[in-house]
Amino acid sequence: MSEKITSLPLIPLRGISIFPNMIIHFDVGREKSRAAINAAMENQTEIFLSTQKDYEIEDPEFDDIYEIGTICKVKQIIKLPNDVIRVLVEGIDRGRLIKLVANEEYLEGEIEKIFEPANEEYEGIEAYVNLLKKGFNKYIKASGSARNNVMSIFDTIKNYSELADVVASYIIVDEEKRQEVLQEIDCIKRIEKLLIIIEKEIDILNIEKKIGKKIKESVDKSQREYYIREQIKVLQEEIGENDEDKKEIDKYEDRIKKAKLPKHVREKAESELNRLKSASGQGSESNVIRTYLDWILDIPWNKSTKDNFNINEAEETLNKDHYGLEEVKERIIEYLAVKQYTNSLKGPILCLVGPPGVGKTSIAKSIANATNRKYTRMSLGGVRDEAEIRGHRKTYVGAIPGRLAYALKEAKVNNPLILLDEIDKLGSDHRGNVADALLEVLDSEQNNTFRDHYLELDMDLSKVLFITTANSLDTIPGPLLDRMEIIEVSGYTYEEKYHIAKGYLLPKLLKEHKLEEGKFKISEAAIKDIINYYTREAGVRSLERVLGKLIRKSLTEMIKNNKESITINANRIEKYLGNKIYTFDIKDKEDRVGVVKGMAWTAAGGDTLPVESVVMKGTGKLTLTGQLGDVMQESAKIAFGFVRANASKYGIKEDFYKNTDIHIHFPEGAIKKDGPSAGVTIITSIVSALTNKKVRSNVAMTGEVTLTGRVLAIGGLKEKSIAAFRAGIETIIIPKENEKDINKIPDVVKNKLNIIAVDHVDEVLNKAIIGVDTNV
Repeated sequence: MSEKITSLPLIPLRGISIFPNMIIHFDVGREKSRAAINAAMENQTEIFLSTQKDYEIEDPEFDDIYEIGTICKVKQIIKLPNDVIRVLVEGIDRGRLIKLVANEEYLEGEIEKIFEPANEEYEGIEAYVNLLKKGFNKYIKASGSARNNVMSIFDTIKNYSELADVVASYIIVDEEKRQEVLQEIDCIKRIEKLLIIIEKEIDILNIEKKIGKKIKESVDKSQREYYIREQIKVLQEEIGENDEDKKEIDKYEDRIKKAKLPKHVREKAESELNRLKSASGQGSESNVIRTYLDWILDIPWNKSTKDNFNINEAEETLNKDHYGLEEVKERIIEYLAVKQYTNSLKGPILCLVGPPGVGKTSIAKSIANATNRKYTRMSLGGVRDEAEIRGHRKTYVGAIPGRLAYALKEAKVNNPLILLDEIDKLGSDHRGNVADALLEVLDSEQNNTFRDHYLELDMDLSKVLFITTANSLDTIPGPLLDRMEIIEVSGYTYEEKYHIAKGYLLPKLLKEHKLEEGKFKISEAAIKDIINYYTREAGVRSLERVLGKLIRKSLTEMIKNNKESITINANRIEKYLGNKIYTFDIKDKEDRVGVVKGMAWTAAGGDTLPVESVVMKGTGKLTLTGQLGDVMQESAKIAFGFVRANASKYGIKEDFYKNTDIHIHFPEGAIKKDGPSAGVTIITSIVSALTNKKVRSNVAMTGEVTLTGRVLAIGGLKEKSIAAFRAGIETIIIPKENEKDINKIPDVVKNKLNIIAVDHVDEVLNKAIIGVDTNV
């Protein structure tokens, strides 16, 4: 039986179904659904709620909504954030959706209200209600619900259709089953479906109870077994039947007896062993004690290798492994000589400082080979935790010793060579300062009692030969730097790179590529061109990479063209390696006014640096260009002040600055330049420009000046001299104070250069500018 009702606002529900006589709240977020709620409130009408067939459809059509729904009354609305409305509704009657009514603001439908027959019209319905009551009561007991008063609904609700709806809303969770019951108009058929659902739900509840009981029994059994096993262990320890633990303890006792441990270490090991005997076999404390005992017994307290004091053999080994580096080799030979003579010398702390790729790490390996010491390496780059050096205290979970203990364990002797790599890149944070932790390690007066937090025993590090490496001394703290002997490993010269490539790198690369001798040949000129035009570095890493590339391309050509061998000369370099990457400055072919060759030091070696000056009418303005740093700008100002103060001496008008501007330029303006050695070069360039006298093209110079014209010492003379020689310069002018460094210049360079040492800038001008006489 039905009655036609038109134009009720409609809300398609997602994920819920509402039965008649049921009060429920839900949230509304869609714009049209909010508009439907507002329309129902404003017009004081009922609203039709029906479930969507597909949850994900945003704008459902007629076929997307179930035909049977519930006509409801809106009792309350609450506005929530983000335009969401919480609605409280009460179900009144079932309704059938006939069709949707066109409405742009909200969904609206023509609804038929479905009237259900009275109880008397159903034959035998009381029997069905009794079965429903029994089944529902059984379900309540199986679920273990404390809400037993829910059974009172069978006494308070007299309408059987309403009773069936209330039971369905209480029992059914699955939305499809709820919708199936909602759509059943006939009360008896509805109760039949409910009875089937109740039986299935009771079966599921019973199965869940069985599974839960089994899980509980399994857990209880595991706990009982654990307690029994622990009791058995205690009983075995009491009667001495724990054979496995006893064997392990016997093993530790045997190791302690055989190990040549110092007295304080032996006492500590025996104390820990007694603790292990009293501890439970597999407990966490036992594992901690075992690990600690293993560490004590693995540290080489009294094991050492015999040093090789034969300085001739050591020198031969160093020369075999490295070309050049004479100062480093000399220092190692000195150490061995003193050790051989006195037989009592603590290991020195050497710090090798130099740019990347010059062989600092490989030098340490060679020293270990030369002295017959075990070699081990610790990288300190980026280390921030003090515990990395001193270890963690045993009170922490997962505590381990510091890296020094690991190094000794790895070396298996107490006098290895330990390389502390990248000591200039230490870090620090809330976990402590690593540099401070190293102060004791690198002090030969203190490191014989170095104490690791984990081991809690004094370790003698005085026999260790420590070698440290760094790229720069600027970032090493002063107290740490004070404990080390600094040995500078400067970049390799052009000649040294040539000999390294020929004698070390090429044989190594040919062996790696399994090329037999004679199958790959390269001329001296080709090697020199590679060094000059394809690499620019202090070390030889890039040189090794370029040579490797050349060998690979040559090998590829040999295979493609079925050649037995290949020879590389200077003319074929560009074919394999492409166009030249770098160029270097060469001397001018003719003398020029205002153009002077300076000499500069770079991280990749030396270079020549031209300085150009021009004068023009103006007001005494000094212009500097070429990306100059603060130091070089000050040098230019000092040079300008000196020239102005001594203008008459050089035949320059004293008031030149009033009507003359000077522009000083350092070519290659994109490259930043700085350093305290350009003063004499700038003065020579300014004087040449103001006197209009030419500067000798075959002269290069270096040195800083004071306002009184005194020439100051500079650094990097070796690299600068090589650069001048490579550029074809015949004469170099250097400060008098640098005469002591001339012996560091390679003979092949020194013998072909005319080296002039000067005290005053007047001497520089006399030697460099044609026609200048300063009466010096």
